[in-house]
Amino acid sequence: MASEVLKKAREFEAQYGPFIGDDKRPAFHLTPTIGWMNDPNGFSIYNGEYHLFYQYHPYETKWGPMHWGHVKTSDFLHWERLPVALAPDQEYDKNGCFSGSAVELPDGRQLLLYTGVRQVREENGKLHDRQTQCVAVGDGLNYEKYGLNPVISAEDLPEGGSPFDFRDPKLWREGDTYYMVVGNRPADGSGSVLLFESSDCLSWEYKGVLAACHNQFGRMWECPDFFELDGKHVLLTSPEEMTAIGLEFHAGHGTLCLIGKYDRERCHLDRESVQAIDYGLDFYAPQTLLTTDGRRVMIGWMQNWETSNCQPANAQWFGQMTVPRELSVRDGWLYQNPVRELEKCRSYQILYRNVLLNGMTTLQNVRGRVIDMTVTVRSASQNSMYGWFKVNVAGNGENMTTVRYKPECSTVRVDRTRCGFPHDIVNVRDFVVRPHGGEIKLRIVLDKYSMELFVNDGEQAATTVIYTDVSADAISFESMGSVIMDVEKYDLIL
Repeated sequence: MASEVLKKAREFEAQYGPFIGDDKRPAFHLTPTIGWMNDPNGFSIYNGEYHLFYQYHPYETKWGPMHWGHVKTSDFLHWERLPVALAPDQEYDKNGCFSGSAVELPDGRQLLLYTGVRQVREENGKLHDRQTQCVAVGDGLNYEKYGLNPVISAEDLPEGGSPFDFRDPKLWREGDTYYMVVGNRPADGSGSVLLFESSDCLSWEYKGVLAACHNQFGRMWECPDFFELDGKHVLLTSPEEMTAIGLEFHAGHGTLCLIGKYDRERCHLDRESVQAIDYGLDFYAPQTLLTTDGRRVMIGWMQNWETSNCQPANAQWFGQMTVPRELSVRDGWLYQNPVRELEKCRSYQILYRNVLLNGMTTLQNVRGRVIDMTVTVRSASQNSMYGWFKVNVAGNGENMTTVRYKPECSTVRVDRTRCGFPHDIVNVRDFVVRPHGGEIKLRIVLDKYSMELFVNDGEQAATTVIYTDVSADAISFESMGSVIMDVEKYDLIL
């Protein structure tokens, strides 16, 4: 039976959520029913449909006591809103139902595994969030919390593990055995990912440290996800307190992809390569699932903590999810591209080939704010390289968001400085791309309030929230030096 706290949240979103019309939301990026959204949770298959939960505070557009919002989809683009799934209503989770995951049980029920948070006061008077792992089981709409929660607590941690930084379990099943990775802060004060094993998701055995930071990549490792892909094992996590490393990792909250080989006897990932997951301004806490047709699909929170307090005036919702992305590993590198279902939404193709550009130009019928556009650029001369190339989107004469490529140093810049947002926030990000002799392929997916960039068929992705009024739909192209440009642009109709 639903608690009073859960009933209140469901009644609130049912009463006020419908007042936010589709015209005030993105066309195909998921937003909260009302209020605040952050991390994706429980991205999974249940009864043949894709379910997604999310960190949710319905009462304000600011982070607060965490609930679990709930939606489902059959195509990753059209989302059916379902009632709030979890609310902080027990002693062990009274300060929040934090991030977690989900799995379909053999008896047909759906199990949610999440981090319960309650504040405790230490002897020195400081308040800390004590974090434990908890279970709820239900039918895809209503969930009952396990009577013996929590199922994993501080007593189950390895020596030196912090009970205050112990969160975000990601669950999966192999045969009759369940596995879980979870973030923890060990005695050295940095991040680690722990591995647990269970036969029923209720009694768990600690198996070992899957991967550890050793103060190399940030500190606490949040929101881990672990899976096999294209003959490699992949660990995704989101570190706090990153230090910038060249142009690969920026300072603050970051994203990290470790690729290697999993040693089952040691329960350890032997690292072979390291990279950022996303190189843009707004991406955090991704989670993946394996689709019914064998694709590994990832979705992430399209925001970052450093800018989350800077919001448009009178917003009724805040926070979006990225477009779900298909993942692959090639030559030890993570590739990502929008789910192929997006291509079914393409309409009104505009195609230009071999356009000579030196300066600035616009192209007839190339404009829009809900579009899928690919621009391929190469040098016009075999004897000299161009200085830079830019594509400007969401423009209106005063505002625009820019993607720039400089072949000499093989860097791409995403710049939303003029995206119409009147706050001093992070607006520019640079990253290095693999050199291709001055040629680059830029796929830009726009959806009213966001720009997602995919470079060279998914070698890298860069995600950015934008704030320009949706009427600003101009697109222009610039170069310093002569380039040859191909443009293929589609409107997206959903």
